[in-house]
Amino acid sequence: MNAAQSAGGGIARFARTLVSPRGAVYLLLVVLLVVVAVLNPTFAEPGQFVRYIQRVAPIAIVAIGQYFVIVSGEFDLSQGSLVTTQVVLAGTLIGQDDEKALPVLLLLVVLGTAVGVVNGLVTTLLRVPSFIVTLGMMLALYGGVMWWTGGAATGNPADSFRQIGRGGIDGLPVIGMLPWAVVILAAALALAAWLSKRPFGRTLIAIGDNPSAGVFAGASVWRTKTAAFVISSLSATVAGVLLVGYAGVHPSVGRGYEFTAITAVVLGGVVLGGGRGSVWGALAGAFALETLFTLLNFTSVPSTMRDAIQGAIIIAAVAYSGIAFGGRRRRSGGAHEPPRVTTGPEPTGSTPSPDPAGTVAARGAHTKENRS
Repeated sequence: MNAAQSAGGGIARFARTLVSPRGAVYLLLVVLLVVVAVLNPTFAEPGQFVRYIQRVAPIAIVAIGQYFVIVSGEFDLSQGSLVTTQVVLAGTLIGQDDEKALPVLLLLVVLGTAVGVVNGLVTTLLRVPSFIVTLGMMLALYGGVMWWTGGAATGNPADSFRQIGRGGIDGLPVIGMLPWAVVILAAALALAAWLSKRPFGRTLIAIGDNPSAGVFAGASVWRTKTAAFVISSLSATVAGVLLVGYAGVHPSVGRGYEFTAITAVVLGGVVLGGGRGSVWGALAGAFALETLFTLLNFTSVPSTMRDAIQGAIIIAAVAYSGIAFGGRRRRSGGAHEPPRVTTGPEPTGSTPSPDPAGTVAARGAHTKENRS
């Protein structure tokens, strides 16, 4: 009887996880993959499925980078324009000279790092909202690209550089070819998952949940958030390099990537405002979103509906998270409300707190609860 009760409790917990904001995306992804495979049986073939992962890899990498920014309580709207900038730079500067590939690749990394540093420092040290900072960076980068190219396709990088996005390891059994894009996605995911488990990732979540408590614990908010913006920009750089080979060189190749990444991250259960979420959820959100668009293509839904669907997904996912986490707080009786942070002396006539250590314990318990 105890074994049966234990099994029943385990099934109930698993079911609750699947319908929670963090678990629902995995259930959605499985359902979408099954539906697409039913409508197009070749989609489930190993070789075709690997090609599908290759197509999703750029947006999945961008979503992983966006995760680090959103979980810290910020936004990065400059990713799409940075992707476009990197693609155009590669196409224009490399040309057909293979010897320029490595120097230009290093230049792209430096540019991506610089954009992330500027976004991070202006947001944290000058206290300008990240929405405004990255919106300005998005417009500056996109305006510069349009001015430089005149709005037309430009450049054609050497085939050796384009092989990063379109080539791979040939002659493998079952799948035929393992694209470099899939290998790079796996490496990016492994690095991101490792970072999220390190003190950096835990500090990022703590800062996103309660910046005041993070400062009280000795965390460097400006350094941690700036590093998150750098990771986001470097993820856009990697996606740009892949898109040079996969999608070609055009000034609009990265347009809308920032909104797609944000949609994927929110769909993956990462809470806008920071403090909750996982890299795996962001990855699953990216795959679920792209699988949904693939399904819409199979069912002849106009591509012009894509933006409307993304907007509806963002609203629904945020609303669902708010309802789920709000209900959890009400059931706990508000026990995990963040403590009041005193920034100055107590007002005259007030009774000072008899137990300052209790405040510290409350902050630690609150941060621990939200991270779990």
